[in-house]
Amino acid sequence: MTDALNEPLRLTDDVTLPNRIGKAAMSENLCGTDGAPNEALVGLYERWGRGGAGMLITGNVIVHRDGRTEPHNVVIENDVHLPALRRWAEAAQAHGSKLFMQINHAGRQTMRAVTWEPVAPSAVAVKRPGVFSVPRPLEEREIEDLIERYAFAASQAHAAGFAGAQIHGAHGYLVSQFLSPLTNLREDRWGGSLDNRMRFVLEIARAMRKATSPTFAITAKLNSADFQRGGFSPEDSVRVAQALEAEGLDLLEISGGSYEKPAMMGAARESTKKREAYFLEYAETMRETVKMPLMVTGGFRSRAGMLGARRTGAVDVVGIARPFAVDPDLAKKVLGGDDTPLEQGDTAVGVRLFDDLLNLWWYQEQMKRMSRGEEPEVGIGKFGMLARNLGDVTKNVLARRFS
Repeated sequence: MTDALNEPLRLTDDVTLPNRIGKAAMSENLCGTDGAPNEALVGLYERWGRGGAGMLITGNVIVHRDGRTEPHNVVIENDVHLPALRRWAEAAQAHGSKLFMQINHAGRQTMRAVTWEPVAPSAVAVKRPGVFSVPRPLEEREIEDLIERYAFAASQAHAAGFAGAQIHGAHGYLVSQFLSPLTNLREDRWGGSLDNRMRFVLEIARAMRKATSPTFAITAKLNSADFQRGGFSPEDSVRVAQALEAEGLDLLEISGGSYEKPAMMGAARESTKKREAYFLEYAETMRETVKMPLMVTGGFRSRAGMLGARRTGAVDVVGIARPFAVDPDLAKKVLGGDDTPLEQGDTAVGVRLFDDLLNLWWYQEQMKRMSRGEEPEVGIGKFGMLARNLGDVTKNVLARRFS
């Protein structure tokens, strides 16, 4: 078939996606405490690679141990994990998919299970009492060090054979915190005007390119907005996208929201949900001034919806996340013409904090199964899993607090 989802997409001289379906990032949380990519990740991504998606984006790969989003993220602080990274890249790309490393630092969204002393642009805490501490504002030398850490992680991805790297600039993590006037209250060259607030992400993009090569794809994930009054706006997002394009970015993924306003998890208007793609309108606006390839993630649940988004001309890659944890072969099915609605789990228990956590843990349980060579199990009991994971989090917090 040669429809709009089956077309290849050239990003660089060495990187061409075989089709227009991308597995967007989900936090696997599968590593040991050493932060090394392990056989569980190798097994999971080999399984996803067999599923036919043109693009596979990893979950959070963290540039500093104290900036993990969860205790079992991959962490790159030196070159000790390079052999393991190579095994990961080889397994994921063995069947034709292209693997991209999502590079991140959680900033103020670092949970107490990781550290009680997170860092951020400014001392603005996440509005989730008991889960996050008030962050310490970064010093300028620390900002410059973090830029180099992002670049070093990209260089490791390049050396390991990944097709590219993605700067995570969305969902309220550190780059997003610099971009938002609600979380960046700085009065130096890293804060204030949008030009100053976007300096961090632009410097990261420049450093990544310098540390890799023109044929290695540099991409970013950017909020369309953070959906908070006075925060990062759609107009801001377009300006940042234009600046990233001027830096030679090879692809931009559009998403939205944060831990406080989780639009990326489906907190959208019913009219938007019916259209499937939560952020398609933003992509259409962005396409008016931005020419680089755009990937839209969030809300796609049918082949017809994906084709409709491609027909707008604003979407070059259809991003799908959670349904890949339920059906790892969905790309192959969609590309073959199957229009069966994409599945996702029923995880709600009616309490917002628990629902957010359970959603994360339920999908991570499916990923654990695939990492062991098993298939997903949609009927896994949510209440037992909630109790088990809450117990693990409590133990981690107490260990960090009293060690």
